[in-house]
Amino acid sequence: MNHSTTSRAALVPDGHASGLRSAIESSPGSPITAGIQGAGGFGKTALLEAIAAVYREAGVPVLGVRDLDRADEGAVLVDDAHRLDDELLLRLADLARRPGTRLLVAYRPGPRSAALGELIDELGAPVLLAALGVEEIAERVEGSAQDGTQDWALDWVGWVQTQTGGVPRYVARLLAEAEPGRAAYPARTLDHFQHDLDQLGETGWECATAMAVGATPHPDLLAVVAGTDSTATAAVLAAMRSGAMLGAEDALLPIVRAAVLRLTSWERRLRVTRRLVELQMSRGGPVLPLVAPLLEAPMALLPEATLAKAFERAGDEAVQVAPHLAGKLLAAAVSAGVDAGSVVARQARAAAVAGDLDEALRLADRVIVDESAPDRELGVQVAAGVLAHRGLLERSAELCRWSSTSLRWPGDRAFAAVGLIGAGRLGEAEELLRSGDDAGPPTSMTGAATQMAVGVHESVVGSATTALSTLVRAASLAEPLGRGVLVPDTPAAVAALVALHCGELDVAQSTLDRAVETGTGGVLLHNRHRLLAAWLPLVKGDTVTARAKLPDASEMAARDRLMATAIEAGIASRDNDMTALANARAQARQVAAEHSVDLFSLLPLGELVVAAARLRDQEWITPYLDEAGALLDRLGNPPLWTAMLLWKRLQAAIVLEETGSAEGFADRIGALAHHNALAGAMAEAARMWLRVLGGEVDQDEVERIARGLHGAGLAWDGARLAGQAALRTHDRRAMLALLECARALQGKPPRPRAVKSSGVDSELLSEREKEVAELVVAGLTYKQVGKRLFISAKTVEHHISRIKQRLGSTSREELLTRLRELLATPE
Repeated sequence: MNHSTTSRAALVPDGHASGLRSAIESSPGSPITAGIQGAGGFGKTALLEAIAAVYREAGVPVLGVRDLDRADEGAVLVDDAHRLDDELLLRLADLARRPGTRLLVAYRPGPRSAALGELIDELGAPVLLAALGVEEIAERVEGSAQDGTQDWALDWVGWVQTQTGGVPRYVARLLAEAEPGRAAYPARTLDHFQHDLDQLGETGWECATAMAVGATPHPDLLAVVAGTDSTATAAVLAAMRSGAMLGAEDALLPIVRAAVLRLTSWERRLRVTRRLVELQMSRGGPVLPLVAPLLEAPMALLPEATLAKAFERAGDEAVQVAPHLAGKLLAAAVSAGVDAGSVVARQARAAAVAGDLDEALRLADRVIVDESAPDRELGVQVAAGVLAHRGLLERSAELCRWSSTSLRWPGDRAFAAVGLIGAGRLGEAEELLRSGDDAGPPTSMTGAATQMAVGVHESVVGSATTALSTLVRAASLAEPLGRGVLVPDTPAAVAALVALHCGELDVAQSTLDRAVETGTGGVLLHNRHRLLAAWLPLVKGDTVTARAKLPDASEMAARDRLMATAIEAGIASRDNDMTALANARAQARQVAAEHSVDLFSLLPLGELVVAAARLRDQEWITPYLDEAGALLDRLGNPPLWTAMLLWKRLQAAIVLEETGSAEGFADRIGALAHHNALAGAMAEAARMWLRVLGGEVDQDEVERIARGLHGAGLAWDGARLAGQAALRTHDRRAMLALLECARALQGKPPRPRAVKSSGVDSELLSEREKEVAELVVAGLTYKQVGKRLFISAKTVEHHISRIKQRLGSTSREELLTRLRELLATPE
């Protein structure tokens, strides 16, 4: 009579190894039949040995498959049932049906014969052995909790779990040899896999090698590589699954892959890789994952036609996904037999996307001057992109224009026009745009470049709204372009610049977000988009976010370094950090000398003008301002591009207290007010600045105009106008209101309103001390308080020190709290 499934469930309530062992420990004389299922290395043998020890301690004989005739005398424990012949398996199935049987059978998940399937059915739902989790592995790492290395231990244990898939046997191998905390495979750990791989046989070795070098674990593909049929390779895959060698989607576990690569000879790896490469190339599939590891193998770089072609194709693939490898792969192609001259242009592109601009330009020039060289148009693209990236936009434009009459490539004429306009050569750009169509069919590249040129032209001669919408459409059209495409600039970057010049910050943000997300323009333009994105919070006065978004400028070329330096200067200026401002000035002088003045560099130039004024060091920047003025004159002083630079020059004049210059800039901004909303807001604010500088402060008007600046996109400038007006009014109520307006425009919460004190504490302060206290509570610095009361900052400091003593305050925070209690904010 069969054991009921109900009785089995009661004996093994949780279906886990711990539940099975507990059930036997609590009642070793009770009947039990159970299957223990787990892949190789999951601890089936160890569990059976532990259960055998429990039985022996209880005086129950432990029997095996050779003792089935006396099974009623003890407990029958069977390991590796999947290896038994059908006769034994059927006898075990009969035994499982007998009442009172104690039978435990361990087996792998598959493959399984019909006889094994019958036995498993009789045993019922198996105890499933699971992989080890991070916590279980951590328990096996001795000393990790006692030696103060918990932080690294958690990371390292996570690495162990990932590499081994939590397979207990592999975990044990790794922990036995590895240096705790060091994420590396010891050679002895990998050597232990020799037996596991030998068990797979010759076909299994071939399949494992193919999978280790990048083959998809499909029986048909592996059959072609191993020179056998898919039935044999399917059996190999089943054995590998059963042996716990495979993880998700049948990929080799990382530690198994490392073992295969170590234990397989280079000759076999190369032979298998060559077969895979031939197969992939015949199907038009990617070869980069297959041949990239061969870069470390000297024998793979010997002349060999198949690998030469594979390295060449992989180099082209790597430009978009692994630019640091592209140049090495193309060099390997040459070593393996590809004609060196045929890949120079592509090597130039690879060097450019990897950031080696000197090498890129050297190789590109070599191609351009050689009329017999293939891919000369690619050489021009590379050179044009690198020159623009280095801040030499006019040279880049000239190269594109020359190319448009000699070596045609998609977008050449449009990029030439954009560069010429950027250099102030509007007439030549217009003639070029009228002269003909771009090269080749109307691809996304030609469409994006053409719309970009039209948008830039419109920004100079027409409507800001039309220009911006055209550029945004161009940016959208450019999104599908490959990351390996080299261009002097992207529509997204130019659209963001136009948006910043006309106050459309939301448009700039969304356009840049898309450009960063899609990788438009490739590696070379990635930082340009990120820097422009960092400019957006700077405009709002959010220096914390601007600093967080600012990428490392150490490896940038001139155009990006100019923008990064201007952002650093803007952050320092807004934070009133004069040391950082001086450091930024030193960097700016260097990068400005390398970067020619063009239309698209006016934004950072304007920020550096203000920084120079704050440092009282205008001489170095004056020549660049003169160049910018001449550039804008040649373009007819387009309002979109001119107004912002004039505004920054106005701010510099205000800092320097040069009223005459400020009036001149204000008049010039006023003449541009009609063009767009931001220009109009700046024009109103410029006139208000002149009134404020003259001591005329109308609170309502200042607030209205400051909020207008904020609404037009210059949030920080609006806050500065309100704050500076507060310093110059003699009306305390207006001063406090303007200071609150400034705080609100910067996104800060209002200050707590003080409660009028009826006590005698306020009488402790003199009238002058009350005046000082009111201004300090309002948020003014000692220097600003002194300027407001016509005393020195040192005198203000002395007043505050005496107030602190009289009120018994031990900290500045406590002092400000007491003062707010003593001084009432007027209702």
